[in-house]
Amino acid sequence: MLQEILNDAGIAVFAASGAMLGVRKDFDLWGIITVGALTGVGGGILRDVLLGITPPTSVQNWVPITVAVIAGLVVFVFHPAFTELRRSILILDAIGMGLFATSGAAIAIDQHVSAFAATLVGLLTAVGGGLLRDVLANEVPLMLQPADLYAVPATLGATVVGIGGTYTDVPIWIWLTVGAVVATGLRIAGLVFGWRLPAAPRWRRAD
Repeated sequence: MLQEILNDAGIAVFAASGAMLGVRKDFDLWGIITVGALTGVGGGILRDVLLGITPPTSVQNWVPITVAVIAGLVVFVFHPAFTELRRSILILDAIGMGLFATSGAAIAIDQHVSAFAATLVGLLTAVGGGLLRDVLANEVPLMLQPADLYAVPATLGATVVGIGGTYTDVPIWIWLTVGAVVATGLRIAGLVFGWRLPAAPRWRRAD
């Protein structure tokens, strides 16, 4: 039950981030809802394909798409309440990333995969929807932007669930909570304090 709640919450916030990006790009109602819905369910579809869950839950069940569409409609109507769309997108994206990284890893554990596989599935669940959103909106994906920590927090959050859920008897909901806080907190801290991974050194040609 907790995994389903976290998954639906992740779909909602990711769909909202996608819809808000659509607003910023001046998409119409259909475009905003479409990019929002694809952002919300994209990571879950990738997760299910990797785990051999066919048809994917987001296609088989009406709830994920409905949650994503409602989130898109809410953003379409109430987006003027947000004073800075860019910042709102980043915060929503950080929350969605943390929820998807941990719930994706937990669902993978339920399919009896290894802790390593669960971590990778959690990571791909977290970044799949955001990648699709940014590609559709002709943006450089957040996980590839040099000024941001994105994949690292998602990986750490998924690792917490993958290792904790596989090798301990602690209830999985505790690892889900800890992992989501770690991933989202590190992502937001990176945005606030400007943390980033080092870039490749630039070599100067000798004249």
